[in-house]
Amino acid sequence: MRLADKTVVITGAAAGIGQATAERCAEEGAHVIVTDINDDGEAVAEAIEEAGGSAAFYKLDVTDAEQFHDVIDEIVAEHGLDVLVNNAGTGHPGGSLETIDESIRDFVVDVNINGVWNGCHAALPHLKEQGHGAIVNVGSLASLLGLPKQAAYSLTKGAVLNMTRAVAAEAGPYGVRANTVCPGFTETQLLDQYLATRDDPEAAREKMAEEYPLKRLATPEEIADAILFLASDEASFVTGHGLVVDGGFSA
Repeated sequence: MRLADKTVVITGAAAGIGQATAERCAEEGAHVIVTDINDDGEAVAEAIEEAGGSAAFYKLDVTDAEQFHDVIDEIVAEHGLDVLVNNAGTGHPGGSLETIDESIRDFVVDVNINGVWNGCHAALPHLKEQGHGAIVNVGSLASLLGLPKQAAYSLTKGAVLNMTRAVAAEAGPYGVRANTVCPGFTETQLLDQYLATRDDPEAAREKMAEEYPLKRLATPEEIADAILFLASDEASFVTGHGLVVDGGFSA
């Protein structure tokens, strides 16, 4: 049990990578705190409990800094805190930089950058005080590469990776690690929404998969395994790192 007796808080855990991570962490003995702006997260926590795991649900809008602090403080008081997974994120319809509406850009920045900032800001005082803990931020292949017609998304995911490095440098002396997982395209609702803007979504999916050396896209469970590694003591000397999980695309 790689996370036995540890409390793991996961944002955006009602579906996709967040849900898979919640389930995987529970399998490894963690007490999982499922958080999401969507009430569907409650069903994820209930399913984990029914499967013999330990979980609870807290509703959370990661863009609300005050709420994030309140939720983390409550979780610490009731369950403790060992790992924070800042997974909640959003994308935007494809479009050139000059055609992306500012309101869309601002929303993507608010969720993908401010949401991660808020999580780190709320959790770090507790983790530093106790002298141990880990933060895993979910970036993207766009943390490393500029994706065409995805300027706002690329902006935010690049920021997540570099912010993680700063957190690692600051928190390391207190025994706290911070890393980023950088997935390639993964079979999630976010990908479905992205492909829905294409004339032929399935053809676009097949073409996308062909661009990967492994000739397929990632599953949420594969990304969850990478997050689990960085959250666990197996990665005890890994911090400030961007772990690329992209089926060889960036190679």
